[in-house]
Amino acid sequence: MQIKITFFSILFSCLFLCNLNAQNNQEIQQKETTWNLFKSDANLIFGGVKNAFTKPLQWKKDDWLTVGAIAAGTSLLYIYDEQTSAFFVNQESKAPQMLKEIGWYYGSPQNFFMISAGIYGYGLFAKNEKFRHTGVLIISSAVATGFIQTISKNAFGRARPSQNVGSRKYKFMSKESGYHSFPSGHSILSFTASHAIAKQFDNLWIKGGIYAVGLIAPVSRLWAGAHWLTDVTLGMVLSVVIVDGVDNFLTSKKNSVKEKSISWNFKAGYKTVGLVGVF
Repeated sequence: MQIKITFFSILFSCLFLCNLNAQNNQEIQQKETTWNLFKSDANLIFGGVKNAFTKPLQWKKDDWLTVGAIAAGTSLLYIYDEQTSAFFVNQESKAPQMLKEIGWYYGSPQNFFMISAGIYGYGLFAKNEKFRHTGVLIISSAVATGFIQTISKNAFGRARPSQNVGSRKYKFMSKESGYHSFPSGHSILSFTASHAIAKQFDNLWIKGGIYAVGLIAPVSRLWAGAHWLTDVTLGMVLSVVIVDGVDNFLTSKKNSVKEKSISWNFKAGYKTVGLVGVF
């Protein structure tokens, strides 16, 4: 419990540091009621989730080339799933207990909900743009990745390493937890949060530290023999793709609102003529 509290304290401290470096639209938000902000964010969350599933329809050639590269890389890792799993499982007894606990806490759905709700809740009631944006980004991305993860786990029915039946054993549409290996839910949730939070910083050292924390859960699942390397790798890649897509959507919406908030008026007077923009 002490590790859990300390970990969450460090996480929130990082976001407070981020907030010190950037205060966006604070005066505008103070004029909005909490309820109006919540309704606006709810629409953004819905739009972010919708964008995650409809964006592939607008992909260009470069996007499909990226998908092909990801598929090729995953196929290569797939060949070595059993060897890498054996290696990580053998390291489990040597792994620091603290890292294993952090990996479990950070990737667990209930703790993920606490983190995202805490970040967004503070941003909403304090009317803090940075925290609200981060919270909306995490929640939208988590809903989208969670939906994909749930369907994939049941549809593929891939056996976990702990089943001792090999990495190529599948029970399609299985309800057994031992055949819900692909993809790794802990990896998806932990890296979704880490990538979303890291995007709020410009400092490479802080970014690196946050990503390092995000990697603990995926590695801990490999130590535990709960997932194959391709399960955690593709889970993290999925998180990055979804978070980046949702972030671009939210940023475009924010810029659109800013443009609409400017009222242009024509002014003419003695030796003066021009346009005046009222923000």
